[in-house]
Amino acid sequence: MDLSTVHIGVHKHKRKKRVGRGVGSGHGKTASRGAKGQWASAGAKKPTALFEGGQMQLFRRIPKRGFSHATWDKVYHVVNVGDLDLLPDGFTVDQDFLKKIGLAKGPADGVRILGNGELTKKLTVRAHHFSKSAAEKIVARGGTAEVIPPPKKPVRNKMRPRPPKEK
Repeated sequence: MDLSTVHIGVHKHKRKKRVGRGVGSGHGKTASRGAKGQWASAGAKKPTALFEGGQMQLFRRIPKRGFSHATWDKVYHVVNVGDLDLLPDGFTVDQDFLKKIGLAKGPADGVRILGNGELTKKLTVRAHHFSKSAAEKIVARGGTAEVIPPPKKPVRNKMRPRPPKEK
């Protein structure tokens, strides 16, 4: 190998392809797009993963049935009574505190307290729902289980009934 020929054919600074700059540019007339066809004009998009060459797509051929609860379902953090036993006596536990100590991670609509485990401390627990056994265990130790009320339902019909006609 001769060191004087090592870099022959290697172009470090390759010039940018400047299309649509006339016939003399080397990419002229059709700007390297060829003549006619799907890709020749502006606005042609590459087919998506669901595109089947003009055939009716699979997701449109299959009948649609059922529904999803996801539009109105609520997501709750589940915390067991045994997990709350780590806290000191007389403590107040709510959703913000549970997020701070890592028992309720991520977004949620509320907290549900379930009765797994044993509780030996007197705690004030504020949550959106308590299982029957969880509430009994908290109250048995002298604590309180406060249920956070759900938001009020909106008033749908705001029209007043018409007054009766007089004769």
